[in-house]
Amino acid sequence: MKSYTFYIGLLVSALCFTSCKTDDKKIGEKTEINSEKPNVILILVDDQGYGDIGALGNPYIKTPHIDALHASSARFTDYHVNPTCAPTRAALLTGHNANRAGVWHTVNGRSILLERETTVATIMKENGYATGLFGKWHLGDNYPSRPQDKGFEEVVSFGGGGIEQTMDYWDNDYFNDTYHRNGKLEQFEGFCTDIWFDEAIKFMEVNKAKNKPFFCYLPTNAAHTPYFVDDKYSDPYKDNENIPSAAFYGLIANVDENIGKLTEYLNSSGLIDNTILIFMTDNGTSAGAKIPKTDDRLDGFVTKGFNAGMRGIKASKYEGGHRVPLFIHWKNGGITVGKDIDALTAHYDVVPTLVDLCNLNVKEDIKFDGQSLKPLIEGDDSYFKDRVVITNSQRIDVPEPWRRTSLMQGKWRVIDGTELYDLKTDPEQRKNIADQHPEKMAEFKDAYNAWWADLLPGYSDLPRIYIGHEAENPATLFCHDWHTEKAASPWHQRHIREGYMDNGYWLIKVAEAGTYNLKLRRWPKETKLALGAEAAIRPDLPGTSVSASKKGKALSIKNARIKIQDIEDEKAVDDTQEYVEFTVDLKAGDSQLQTWFTLDNNEELGAYYVTAEKL
Repeated sequence: MKSYTFYIGLLVSALCFTSCKTDDKKIGEKTEINSEKPNVILILVDDQGYGDIGALGNPYIKTPHIDALHASSARFTDYHVNPTCAPTRAALLTGHNANRAGVWHTVNGRSILLERETTVATIMKENGYATGLFGKWHLGDNYPSRPQDKGFEEVVSFGGGGIEQTMDYWDNDYFNDTYHRNGKLEQFEGFCTDIWFDEAIKFMEVNKAKNKPFFCYLPTNAAHTPYFVDDKYSDPYKDNENIPSAAFYGLIANVDENIGKLTEYLNSSGLIDNTILIFMTDNGTSAGAKIPKTDDRLDGFVTKGFNAGMRGIKASKYEGGHRVPLFIHWKNGGITVGKDIDALTAHYDVVPTLVDLCNLNVKEDIKFDGQSLKPLIEGDDSYFKDRVVITNSQRIDVPEPWRRTSLMQGKWRVIDGTELYDLKTDPEQRKNIADQHPEKMAEFKDAYNAWWADLLPGYSDLPRIYIGHEAENPATLFCHDWHTEKAASPWHQRHIREGYMDNGYWLIKVAEAGTYNLKLRRWPKETKLALGAEAAIRPDLPGTSVSASKKGKALSIKNARIKIQDIEDEKAVDDTQEYVEFTVDLKAGDSQLQTWFTLDNNEELGAYYVTAEKL
């Protein structure tokens, strides 16, 4: 059973599109697809939900450029992704169900894309495209799972799943930050979203001059937390009791402005006609709708804000957690008229769609879980009538059957194998009718069991971080990727500041046998802080209404210990030094690495950062 949810985010403004009509049509009108190689821009907005767009009914938010794109695109109205970001990205970029790609969490070492997975960037590159990523990756920060290892030639990005997370450059705050350009640190001037779009436009301009088609992936970190944004974007939404977060809407307003800037460039440069523009988001809204504290914090019914009448928000197993917008515009492909397509679709359909629209050659051993949306665009929904799509949110080390799962067919929704809803009569999923349809439930459970059995063998495939590989030596390991018994490893810089007590192990692969140096740190390298130091108070952020002040706690570390392969070693710590180091002889192959810092009160935690270098 092929069913998954693939999430891709694309935001494009059609406000300045020339020759675009704005009258709406329903599916059924045939379009002709040009055989020339089109450019592709895939915009993925973080944490913006289906209801966080003016054109989709939100009475509070202003999104004129996204609205204009909606007016001139094929709009997929029943399009689904995973309920959280990393799994959606894995499915979106591979055409595989996120579980098959090895990504079913956002932390704990399960947000790392499996080495064997091939991304759309690799496919595009092999077909003569220039490939670029500008913004959020969140599928691994070490070889072999970095974007530059997965087909992207030009990369400007940050670490982890968001600004301020553990592998992000210390104290980045959206303004004038330090990011990675093709693996090297570089400081940028300006606001993060503005930088992603500016760098993307430079990339397009370079390849336009070369007359080379390009694939540009634009995954913004907005509107994810922290909600840092200039007041001019959030002020219009303040003091409105219907809006849960003015800063969240402000981040979306800035994204919308950048879509307008991108559209203006595409029109003035002449690229607009033969460029496929895709806009989507990665999961349900994070802050555009509010659920009462008395309800489940994810799965309840919305009482404030706007969520297009759906139950649940980001991370929910209900519709509001995983139904998102998908707009596709392509003038030379005949996709310029607003047209609603109501068939059940998913994020893992995007890659096979691009393969179809761009006429790409794909290696025979690559099989997609999704299917091309081109027939739907052309008016043929026969291949989609009975399809089953399954999305889940595992967020544990080893997946469990039916864990926070939605199985979908048509307008039927099965939740966790025990609840059944018919969205035609109950769009808010308020009445469980499973006991009224025992035969239907049995049919759906059979479909799920077949899907699970298909994926089950792959759950033993483990994403590993290489050390001693020529592509990344030395390699820095982050506690974000610990496999730990806690629900979440220390994934945020605030956990580092407060001295979060946890430990776990890294799954690694020693690329070559030899002598290795391991440096264990409490603070990231760029801070130059000693093991026993406290971090300075972080100042309030200029131009925002959000306070980020916090002092970094000093830890009295007395002893350090490591365990890797058959080696266990320990030594006393001089906490006036930045790190404590070990030299070990390692064999090539799969392994685990775990570290311990012992405090003067005998409490233990892991080293938050470890640099591993083959000498």
